Amino acid sequence: MPELPVIRALAERIEAQFSGQEVVGVVLLQFSSLKTVEPPIDALAGGTLAGVASYGKYLVLPVGDLRVVLHLSQAGRVTFEEPAKTSRGRGGVLRLNFVRDPEGTAALFVHEFGRERRVGIWVLAGDDPGPLAKLGPEALDPVVGELLMTSGDKRRLHTVLRDQRLVAGIGRGHADDILHRARLAPTRSLASLDEAERRRLHDSLVEDLTLRLDVERGREGGLPAKLSEDWRVHGHWGEPCPDCATELARVSYEEYEMTYCPRCQTEGKLLADRRRSRFLK
Repeated sequence: MPELPVIRALAERIEAQFSGQEVVGVVLLQFSSLKTVEPPIDALAGGTLAGVASYGKYLVLPVGDLRVVLHLSQAGRVTFEEPAKTSRGRGGVLRLNFVRDPEGTAALFVHEFGRERRVGIWVLAGDDPGPLAKLGPEALDPVVGELLMTSGDKRRLHTVLRDQRLVAGIGRGHADDILHRARLAPTRSLASLDEAERRRLHDSLVEDLTLRLDVERGREGGLPAKLSEDWRVHGHWGEPCPDCATELARVSYEEYEMTYCPRCQTEGKLLADRRRSRFLK
């Protein structure tokens, strides 16, 4: 799932490409993706896109007096079309057509690949925050540092980092990489950390997300199907640790995996893993 650096850089590219242009057509191609009824999505037509932003894993597109909040989930992607196409397009979800010049149009095309259909679209008016109301501060907000330094949360660090109600914008990939940078076991609790470890955690969070944001700002166009994110350890279990060359290990759950280094993060201990446990039986 695209995380904060990918979404923030994408918002910047959408703004550079379409900001200040009038929406001349709204084509909803996947009705189940629309999570609101009022205002109607057709009301976006005639409005001008301005000041595209992001919050956590959400895109925020102000159009006239309304706002479109968009969550790409796991399989959502964005293409810049010039000229705008009229076909449905494979996995099409939404197409916003813009005036490019007096003789043509361009479009922001939101689509999905694979079988999952989880892209979410909210059309909001006034001060309605929509899905953003349930989110905590963005991961790169300085207030997150204070939160990590003072919280007595007893949940696992990996869980805490991915809790969007606590810190918005971090998913499985950056949680793995942040904890590896911080040399902290993903199964430790935030409450168990001393002051130095908490500071190391926050410093690693800022470093990891900032480095990835710099990389993402070098991307052009929309968001391709294959992001090719160069993760530090995430998804690289079985490969050498980039710091000590120890073989990276994983913990598997039903819906996701955690990757870690036994030497750098867990003092040489292999964490309990349901796949390995079944094999040993």
